[in-house]
Amino acid sequence: MTTSSLRRLALVGVATLVAGALSAAAHPTGTSAGANRGGPAGPPPVQVQLLALNDFHGNLEAPSGSGGRIQTGVNPDGSAVTVDAGGVEYLATQLRELAAQQKKQNTITVAAGDLIGASPLLSAAFHDEPSIEALGLAGLDYASVGNHEFDEGASELLRIQNGGCHPVDGCADGTPYAGADFQYLSANAFVTETGEPLLAPYAIHQVQGVKVGFIGMTLEGTEDIVSQQGVAGLDFADEIATANRYADELRAQGVESIVVLLHQGGQQTGPQAWDVNGCHGLTGPIVDIAEGMSEAIDVVVSGHTHQAYNCEIDGKLVTSASSAGRLVTDIDLAIDRRSGDVTSAAADNVVVTRDVPKDRAQTALIERYRTALGPIATAEVGTAAQDLTRTQEQLFPTGTSSTGAPVFALGESALGNVIADAQLAATDDEQGAVAALMNPGGVRADLAAGPVTYEEAFTVQPFANNLVTLDVTGAQLQCLLEQQFQVGRTLYPSATLNYTVDGGGTTAATGADPCTGSRVVDDTVTIAGQPVTDAATYRITVNNFLAGGGDGFSVLTGATDAVTGPIDLDAFTAYLGARSPLSAPALDRISTRG
Repeated sequence: MTTSSLRRLALVGVATLVAGALSAAAHPTGTSAGANRGGPAGPPPVQVQLLALNDFHGNLEAPSGSGGRIQTGVNPDGSAVTVDAGGVEYLATQLRELAAQQKKQNTITVAAGDLIGASPLLSAAFHDEPSIEALGLAGLDYASVGNHEFDEGASELLRIQNGGCHPVDGCADGTPYAGADFQYLSANAFVTETGEPLLAPYAIHQVQGVKVGFIGMTLEGTEDIVSQQGVAGLDFADEIATANRYADELRAQGVESIVVLLHQGGQQTGPQAWDVNGCHGLTGPIVDIAEGMSEAIDVVVSGHTHQAYNCEIDGKLVTSASSAGRLVTDIDLAIDRRSGDVTSAAADNVVVTRDVPKDRAQTALIERYRTALGPIATAEVGTAAQDLTRTQEQLFPTGTSSTGAPVFALGESALGNVIADAQLAATDDEQGAVAALMNPGGVRADLAAGPVTYEEAFTVQPFANNLVTLDVTGAQLQCLLEQQFQVGRTLYPSATLNYTVDGGGTTAATGADPCTGSRVVDDTVTIAGQPVTDAATYRITVNNFLAGGGDGFSVLTGATDAVTGPIDLDAFTAYLGARSPLSAPALDRISTRG
């Protein structure tokens, strides 16, 4: 580890695969959380500040478009009041200014996963080393892993933590990579062969004589949303059981203040869901997880859903700070000096506005990597005649939230349809594809009208997935379309594939045969205008993530005669270049009834 990394407290836990022993060192800050569990009156409590973020996704430069704004209110006409937010130059300044408010300097900066992966070109071109370096400069201390930390596999995650040049691309910017100046924690990602956690499961941090424990976890379902190569050789354990296991272990070592950094989350619902400091109708996995966690756990810093909320669930403070460095959660804790318990906890989600001075060290880092990147970033690959967005149409209501607001199944988007069309165009001649399907989670940004640069196209599709063309029977295709509603993700279809969804149909139960659902009206499924029949074989194109059963689409693992094709980004840029100026396609591939 680097010299400044050795300032961090020793990581205590079960054996890990991290190369070398982790050394103990003093650190002048601390954290913890919870509510109202202190002892009788005595010495003044230790005041601790916890600064938290999540889902940074390599956004070094200020994000553009809707991804670079935060809603702060509603105009009288019902339109949103927004403010530009994000950018690591501003994030670092705001972190420093928030920390300066802590007179005793008891500040720890933490994160809840997905700091890297699905990143813009400036970070991704260097295997996200720039983002790790930038977050270290910004003072990050501890972070949980998220699903995207596993995009390039366990060995690459260990390299990101410990340092060393990339085994294939070397030191792409011409300088050695020293590793993370903060510690990743991974309590529920285990090496299958040994049963040991991949990285340290938790850390103990001393603050003015009191101990604070941090447990870091990703979501249990990581293996369902990461390519099979990325999670090869790993198992992922239940979040509640893991948190409670290590909370007990921490308490056995005299730790009574416990913070969980968890890459799993939820979302607010209803008309006030935009309120970054609200907890309006919170839904999602985080609710049950927080309720199932031990009362010994005081704070849960969450993420994954890219939402903002500030809640108390079952006596625990539960927060999330949106995504892309647009918010920082400022958590103030008081810890009883004698018992080590948290006596009070309060949080405030603070917008990372761009009206503060840029951090000079971050500016220099961005300039260094942009110079190393070279002119490829600004090369024009095509033109969009109008905005191409990821906004999905609403297919049919599926129920209501806890606030009574309707919840809809989501369908097509203009940009998703374009990408599906691009993938078909790249594989129809050589591979014989007749249709293509694209997963919404693989479309990471909108495209604004006007010239499109390579960097902008990369930001839309940053995963470098290969296209895979494979054979499915008509019956398998029908089951695949039904499985969309079972897993809660509607695939974007190419223009050649059309079908109707019955809002009054049934969805196959979780874990059941997806073919038992009746959402898709069988006799409406057509390819190139011709009805799909059960016994016929059709060649369809998907990315390698979906071909491996990603996002829960297990039907595709039963396909045959798979042929690997070009990189998805190459197909996308070729399509843009050949059809510029490209207009937004109509959202008419999936129709509804009932």
